[in-house]
Amino acid sequence: MPRLTRRAALAAPLLAALGAPSASAATRTTLYVAGDSTASVYRATEAPRAGWGQALPVFANSRLRVDDRALSGASSKSFADLGLLDGILTDLRPGDRLLVSFGHNDQKITDPARGTDPFTTYQEYLRRYLDGARQCGALPILVTSVERRRFDTDGHAYASLGQYPQAMRELAAREGVPVIDLNALSLALWEQLGAEASKQYFLWLPAGAHPNYPAGVSDNTHFQAHGAIEVARLIATELHRQRLLPPGSLRRLDQPVPDDRLSWPAA
Repeated sequence: MPRLTRRAALAAPLLAALGAPSASAATRTTLYVAGDSTASVYRATEAPRAGWGQALPVFANSRLRVDDRALSGASSKSFADLGLLDGILTDLRPGDRLLVSFGHNDQKITDPARGTDPFTTYQEYLRRYLDGARQCGALPILVTSVERRRFDTDGHAYASLGQYPQAMRELAAREGVPVIDLNALSLALWEQLGAEASKQYFLWLPAGAHPNYPAGVSDNTHFQAHGAIEVARLIATELHRQRLLPPGSLRRLDQPVPDDRLSWPAA
């Protein structure tokens, strides 16, 4: 039998306790998303802006339902303080999964409603999500924040989220819960693409290119459809690789997904 990594060994008892259903089981798993604007769902009036949580359903099979509760502007603190975490915990059922991804707005330390310190209050708030999900019999999965589009003068992508990704990794190891290191995965993707090609992933549109942005837009944090899909692919691939979902939950991981597979609600 292959030797387990330390993180996998820590997570194994929790996964076993959840009793992941067999491939023939009819139970439908719900994958909840708690996060910020990089993950949230956007209205039709904001298209083609999209969050990675909005794009996750394109990789979900009929046995997996994605319920994206991410809120634009939220931090780990404000999301919980607004009662949104309580809303998810009310709906969580045994065997469900909860993706937790915050950090962008936790950086706003001058805002008392949102700012947190990486190794104290940030971890304390994240622990609320972990404890709440586990008490419901669900599996919490931490997701380090997706990296912004930042390039130095030599054309290399660089990190902009300070100590928050590392604080989340350390908390995951200490708590024995799975972590998807989206920060590292996305930074590597932007480095591979380069400064120009990465604009096709972020909300960069010239004037007149889209009726929702007649003056154009240059946004290095949020995604357009193509970027949301490809960031969601990074997450879905890790969910599959780490075996964090029941077998048969995902599809199209290695297939091109056209941008028009995304949908934007009217409200």
